[in-house]
Amino acid sequence: MKIVVVTVVSGRHEHLAAQVRGLRGSPEEQVDHIVVSMGDDAIVDVLARSGSAATCIEMPAQHPLPLASARNLGAAAALDRGAELLVFLDVDCIPGPGLLERYRRAATLPGNGRSLLCGPVTYLKEKDIGAEGEALTLLTAPHPARPNPPVGAVEHGDNFDLFWSLSFAVGAATWTELVGFCEDYTGYGGEDTDFAATAEASGMGLRWVGGAHAYHQFHPVSDPPVEHLDDIVANARTFFDRWGRWPMIGWLDAFAARGLVEFDGSGIRRVVS
Repeated sequence: MKIVVVTVVSGRHEHLAAQVRGLRGSPEEQVDHIVVSMGDDAIVDVLARSGSAATCIEMPAQHPLPLASARNLGAAAALDRGAELLVFLDVDCIPGPGLLERYRRAATLPGNGRSLLCGPVTYLKEKDIGAEGEALTLLTAPHPARPNPPVGAVEHGDNFDLFWSLSFAVGAATWTELVGFCEDYTGYGGEDTDFAATAEASGMGLRWVGGAHAYHQFHPVSDPPVEHLDDIVANARTFFDRWGRWPMIGWLDAFAARGLVEFDGSGIRRVVS
């Protein structure tokens, strides 16, 4: 089975280099890596210095970042290369040594053909910066909000809102049927929830793949992510228009509690300070 890994990136150069090293340690054969640079001219050099044979596709600089369209562009290139299984990894994520093999095996199991395949993700702490290889696997502690089946097990999921785009795999035919991510979303938030909602509405499955571990590298974050406030508000409105419900409720409620938006479930308004 031809596997192609797709990563979209702007900045995060050290994270990308660590991801490349993680992929190089994978025992899987026939793995290509496509990196989509969103307006970052330095990515080609980062890949070269990392000894990567990845294909770099360069997009012009845009603001907000075109995450949905960048993933679609990477996927189109993967299909052109004959991909049978597309594996999407956020640039922050280092693949565990069994990630690609576990996704491949899950994709070949009966009943998983039209499914989104998701693996557990461990969020690393600041003290873990630089951990790779065996040192990384010793830090395995998957995020408790998502299923973590035993290694080799594949668990059927029914809550598509738990889907996350930072590490997932999908068969080529399923991707084509879904027509990728909705490009009405730009910037941070919502496009992955929409993607999963489309899969659910299409009668597809959601599978949690035991042992397909990814490790999210540390970087400072805010909670709620106020630096992405405008993106989240715009994308939440887009999602509501498409699906008749609000996504990212926890963030919207937190923004409202801070007086940054007015949100009551029937509508949302950005408060101008």
